[in-house]
Amino acid sequence: MTYDAGDPLPAEFRRLADKVRNWGRWGDGDQLGTLNLLTADHVRAAAALVKRGQVFSLGAEFGPDGPWAGHAWRRNTILTMRVDGGDAESLGTHLTRHADEVAQQTAATWRTGVTRFNEDMVVMPLQASTQWDALSHIYYEGQMYNGHPAAAVTSFGATLNAVDQVHEKGIIGRGVLLDLARHRGVDFLPRHASIPPEELDEIAKAQHVEIRPGDIVVTRTGWGWDHFRRLGNGSDWLGGTPGLSWRCAEWLYERQVAAVASDNCSVETAAQDLKGIWLPFHMLTIRDMGMMMGEIWQLEELAADCATDGVYEFQIVAPVLRVIGAVGSPVNPIAVK
Repeated sequence: MTYDAGDPLPAEFRRLADKVRNWGRWGDGDQLGTLNLLTADHVRAAAALVKRGQVFSLGAEFGPDGPWAGHAWRRNTILTMRVDGGDAESLGTHLTRHADEVAQQTAATWRTGVTRFNEDMVVMPLQASTQWDALSHIYYEGQMYNGHPAAAVTSFGATLNAVDQVHEKGIIGRGVLLDLARHRGVDFLPRHASIPPEELDEIAKAQHVEIRPGDIVVTRTGWGWDHFRRLGNGSDWLGGTPGLSWRCAEWLYERQVAAVASDNCSVETAAQDLKGIWLPFHMLTIRDMGMMMGEIWQLEELAADCATDGVYEFQIVAPVLRVIGAVGSPVNPIAVK
């Protein structure tokens, strides 16, 4: 490939994109990407890692006080009640106005019976808190993963590379925690810190853990939900996040990693390692490699346990919600040791 001097993407980015691109590797119609590396053998091996039966929930909260207030494309979670205790006397009367059979049956039960219920509803972006980015989330130059056209995502949802395509995989496998902050001897990495791939090797060696094909690599920056609460400012937290350098995409590719996740809001650093290019790591992993990315995972309890027993591998269970046409999914990941 030749590089035009006026190309908006640097030649070094183009070279790496060409190297890590998995288009056609699992067939021209593939929509799973590197999740294809999560074979039955990998799932069985991950189950064998469970020794103590200790469960760690890695999900942050979904609520109105998240970091997204005031952002144009994303908002915090809104919970509304459809039925609550204040409706104890009135719901039966309200339902009699509706002709359908279920409404009439419920109205009769509500008026004459003793059973009551509450009902709620959530309105939120699917990536408001702990979540997976689907392969339709990021594109450039009019193409998503595997060369699928970006135009396949419309206001009606994604018809290709949607998150509902991965439900069959379940996203269960061997998780490996790389504790970036603890390795540097800090509670959390400084603002805009960028972790090079060479440091990932150092951390794995220091933790006596090997990265294997099919692994789900989880990185802890210390810049997670708890740090957002300490800062008390969503913009500072989102805009200042430390994380992986864009060059770490090659590191993940060479080790045949199935998926990557972090405690921060973007896995990669908010610093622009490539001048003028926003989210280059996303571009390489999601669009070129076909690697799903988990963000805002709660890792403090798990990290403390790993530091105590020296075991940084575990079974991880993190299935998506089967939302048809969605470009991301909320998740409450579970690590089991």
